Amino acid sequence: MNLNKTNRREMLKNTALAVGGLSVSPAFARLPHKTAKRKYHIGACDWSLGMRNEVAALERAREIGLDGVQISLGDTANKMHLRKKEVQYAYKEAVKKYGVAIGGIAIGELNSVPYATEAITDQWVSDSIDVAAEMGVKVVLIAFFGDGDINGKPDLMDIVTEKFMKVAPKAEAAGVVLGIESWMSADDHLKIINAVNSPNLKVYYDVANSEKMGYDIYEEIERLGKDMICEFHMKENGFKLGQGKVDFNKVRSLMEDMDYSGWMHLEGSRPEGTEIVPVYKENLAYLHTHFPRK
Repeated sequence: MNLNKTNRREMLKNTALAVGGLSVSPAFARLPHKTAKRKYHIGACDWSLGMRNEVAALERAREIGLDGVQISLGDTANKMHLRKKEVQYAYKEAVKKYGVAIGGIAIGELNSVPYATEAITDQWVSDSIDVAAEMGVKVVLIAFFGDGDINGKPDLMDIVTEKFMKVAPKAEAAGVVLGIESWMSADDHLKIINAVNSPNLKVYYDVANSEKMGYDIYEEIERLGKDMICEFHMKENGFKLGQGKVDFNKVRSLMEDMDYSGWMHLEGSRPEGTEIVPVYKENLAYLHTHFPRK
């Protein structure tokens, strides 16, 4: 991939250990001891566990056998409650109690209150960096779906680029990566990332979203590589993993080729009318056949 940014390549090289190294990451330092040396860590989104914004999502994750949970920063109703010290404390206590990690933070509320157009969201994203640092989390997912969709909207992409330029230095100082998850192609993600020119802005790659949009997900993963992809959502739309359209054998092979290590989070992947816990146990077992515990 040609980034056309010599200084960006140098920054990536110089910060590789700070933002990508498993051995130095505070997020992994808080993993249960039994998982600390694994190359891959498998979690699930709290909303997919049916427990958005709920500390109890960690208990459900333990029941399923997951390594951790990607938790939500909050919503407008609870005023993005993860910014509150007492809520952070409750999650930290749950980590100790249930032996599962906080595998990431997501700002899903941006799908209803768009980052591109709503001024309040600037504070949310800025505050999420502080929260991530406090919680020992390395990646914050910045969502662009629903009302927040910027795909095919160059004017909104430009606004988002300017916003990321302003907040990127804070993310760099904190060692937190902001991950863009959207309907955009790899090319459009790179337009924003290259313009911002920060090693702490990357793509949060959702295999099912990209497949739904008709992108060549295997070419995109290979082209983006570990320099541009911070984490993965392992997902199928309306199917269990292995029963839909994504070839997870290819995905695994590409992740190995790019020497990816870190979190992958289960999202969706549940047929209509099925129960969360048994289906997610099946999905986890399927992923373990491709990404075995070591």
